[in-house]
Amino acid sequence: MKNLGTAVFAILFAILTIGCQAAGEWEEGQCEDGQLDRPRFCDRSGDLVADRSPDSNRWLDPDTLIFAYTPVEDPAQYRDVWTEFLDYLSEVTGKKVQFFAAQSNAAQIEAMRAGRLHIAGFSTGAVPLAVNCAGFVPVAMMAGDDTFGYEMEFITHVDSGIESLDQVGDRTVAFTSQTSNSGFKVPTVVLREEFGLKAGRDFEAAYSGGHDNSLIGVHQRDYDVAAVANEVTDRIMDRGDVPRDEIRVLYTSDTFPTTAFGPVYNLTPELSAAVEEAFLTFDWEGTRIAEEFSNESRFKAITYQHHWQMIRDVDGAFEDGYSCR
Repeated sequence: MKNLGTAVFAILFAILTIGCQAAGEWEEGQCEDGQLDRPRFCDRSGDLVADRSPDSNRWLDPDTLIFAYTPVEDPAQYRDVWTEFLDYLSEVTGKKVQFFAAQSNAAQIEAMRAGRLHIAGFSTGAVPLAVNCAGFVPVAMMAGDDTFGYEMEFITHVDSGIESLDQVGDRTVAFTSQTSNSGFKVPTVVLREEFGLKAGRDFEAAYSGGHDNSLIGVHQRDYDVAAVANEVTDRIMDRGDVPRDEIRVLYTSDTFPTTAFGPVYNLTPELSAAVEEAFLTFDWEGTRIAEEFSNESRFKAITYQHHWQMIRDVDGAFEDGYSCR
């Protein structure tokens, strides 16, 4: 059985390798230098996202489109929230649409890279990995009438005795996961650059797995302090799951772009355009999306090159590139 398993793995690896080579057969010097996983993807236009191959035989035109929404909270609870939009997406594209409740950003990236996920919403910090490793093309994000985005906040319980981040020494600070912009990357930079604090030396780091877990953990005194995205914690507190007056905000960051939505790079041009049209023309009024995301009222057009510049700058504080393996 061990030899059989090894043989099967070798065959699958060979198939994936051939697929990657086939997908990356671009002429020398045709692709812009950048962070994309080469030779799998190529950016000829200089907009930092993968371009579809000039060979139409490599374009995707599936009968059923698979859609996933970033699970910043329990992903299954959003299946009904997205029903009206997915019906509209089906109407605009002429395709069946299926909701996929991925359990992590990593699972979404893996599924899109393997060709099993066609449209998705990726959380802010995961967008660069999705773009560079899976061929994700951000086209929209949620926005209010005049505003968009969210802030990273450090929070604590009102009875923790902590009044500022200077007082987190020897305490437990909760992060979400190491791919999260507001749950790890930005707060790590803030603690290091603004307060001279480093995990393991000045405080104990814990990882909750999600912004909702971090908020609840602070409320239940499992964590002394947590770094969270206020777009998530505000929704939870607005629902009454955690009393707002029992949470103290210690720090609020600049505004960051929120979850990015878009298709994988190699859908047919017509299908890709229809997906973008569905996001930008969807009427929120009276929908479950409008009810759930009450601070937003529409999808706003975005580009990875412009709107994710600040996020790429933050990522640069940790590494020189995006590892896709």
